Amino acid sequence: MSYAGAIEDAYRMVGVYTGRILKGEKPANLPVQQSAKAELFIISPTAKTLGNHDSAVDPVRADEVIE
Repeated sequence: MSYAGAIEDAYRMVGVYTGRILKGEKPANLPVQQSAKAELFIISPTAKTLGNHDSAVDPVRADEVIE
């Protein structure tokens, strides 16, 4: 199971930061930002093997279930 920031948001932020640096802004002046969207991934066979039947780890709530 993995719960992390959305990779698409990270790629978008890299593009924004690159553009700002290429326009002459100093990297030290750029703020540290965190992704606003998080994604939950569940590896189904591993969860079943570990006996994880918690309702918080419900495949319906996951963004992606790996079979």
